[in-house]
Amino acid sequence: MRVLLIYPVFPPTFWSYEKILELVNRKVLLPPLGLITVAAILPQEWEFKLVDRNIRAVTEAEWEWADLVLMSAMIVQKDDLLDQIKEAKKRDKLVAVGGPYPTSVPEEVQDVGADFLILDEGEITLPMFVEAVNNGATSGTFRAEEKPDVTTTPVPRYDLLELDQYDSMSVQFSRGCPFQCEFCDIIVLYGRKPRTKTPEQLLKELDCLYELGWRRSIFMVDDNFIGNKRNVKLLLKALKEWQREHQYPFRFNTEASVDLADDPELMDLMVECFFDAVFLGIETPDEESLQLTKKFQNTRSSLAESIDKIIQAGLRPMAGFIIGFDGEKKGAGDRIIKFAELTAIPTTTFAMLQALPNTALWHRLEAEGRLRAKKDGNINQTTLMNFIPTRPLEDIANEYVHAFWQLYDPHLYLDRIYRCFLKLGAPKCHPPAKLPSLVDLKALAIVIWRQGIKRNTRWRFWHHLFGILRHNPAVFEHYLTLCAHNEHFLEYRQIVKDSIETQLTEFLEQEETSTPTPVTV
Repeated sequence: MRVLLIYPVFPPTFWSYEKILELVNRKVLLPPLGLITVAAILPQEWEFKLVDRNIRAVTEAEWEWADLVLMSAMIVQKDDLLDQIKEAKKRDKLVAVGGPYPTSVPEEVQDVGADFLILDEGEITLPMFVEAVNNGATSGTFRAEEKPDVTTTPVPRYDLLELDQYDSMSVQFSRGCPFQCEFCDIIVLYGRKPRTKTPEQLLKELDCLYELGWRRSIFMVDDNFIGNKRNVKLLLKALKEWQREHQYPFRFNTEASVDLADDPELMDLMVECFFDAVFLGIETPDEESLQLTKKFQNTRSSLAESIDKIIQAGLRPMAGFIIGFDGEKKGAGDRIIKFAELTAIPTTTFAMLQALPNTALWHRLEAEGRLRAKKDGNINQTTLMNFIPTRPLEDIANEYVHAFWQLYDPHLYLDRIYRCFLKLGAPKCHPPAKLPSLVDLKALAIVIWRQGIKRNTRWRFWHHLFGILRHNPAVFEHYLTLCAHNEHFLEYRQIVKDSIETQLTEFLEQEETSTPTPVTV
């Protein structure tokens, strides 16, 4: 069986980082970890080719070669996934699909011709699919109510990737999250009991990447890396030794709940393993909204104090913010700006709340008759809310655009990263020094030219740069990387502004003849 694995295109998003990737001659931030894990689970006597459409298009020779086309996608990749299914069916190919989007909304991929739906988690449903194919089946849907034991998951087929095109690699230690946030689909897809791999298992994946020659950063893609603190500490103790023995070939970053700040031992272990950044789901500084959406873990301690502890431990925080919660008071956007400035969080994802399929929020809004016609949800930052909020959508959208624009004002952004890095704890591990590559030197020259000479940020750029060299030189390289990120956000904030304002104008024109009844909570 010759299997063509296709990963659909992402539209421009906060995480696409096109301008940053251009600086270092790379195409994509992260690889399709799900697809290469699928390739490892399927029979290894099958042949595989992988095309990440974020790097290049599928060639006619690849279409012709394939007996089966297999695709996976998140909701944000929906449009290109549906297009690629149609392209495959034009060529009379068998098509199998899976991943978060088909699992959440299977009828949409069926409607455009997908033959096999391999839903839920592949460790269980892929063997069901293989058995059906071996028995001659040409269609079918495969689901599983139980959650698999991820200690059985094989090493992903990293060898299928065009490694040079990626800025970072991905590994996964755990699935699931113990919390109950109303808007989150992770607990729907993967459950509330975090399941972890063994330390030996994950180190074997790192061995594979090391042997393939990878020497850049790795994103631990767990939705909550610290969901099972006992097991993650066992991993970190083993990883600490692995990194030391291999002379620290990888930098790591990950996602975690903000209660990470309550465990100094855990933070120290992460920094000793060469973790340098962590994404935190802050969502909002409004405690009433956190309570309503059941994000109770963010209400147990001061959020500002927690972030300060994480920074001082040596982990740069990235934060996710959301606007549009039920009962939210006017000025939520300004409160988010104020909080980001207070805590000196350099990079913040920010979006209007979306009701994702099958979440507790989705079911509540459906029961209340508040879901709009377009019901699939979309976590991109360029999309209006897909439900009727409790205050005017126009107010929320305008606050959102204003806040996004302010958060990535180039002067405010440089000030925030400066304040953050002044107090950022120094690294606790020291890889061997190496000369920068020509690509890195070129990228640095471009950043210096644009931010330190050409633009009116020049005074701040040089003041802050020398300030870091003087007061916290151990984080200088990391600081320069964050300066480069400004290139992406300058362009992306304009994309967000234009997209939201266009959609809002269209929405208001449609609403002129029919104003919905305000919702109260």
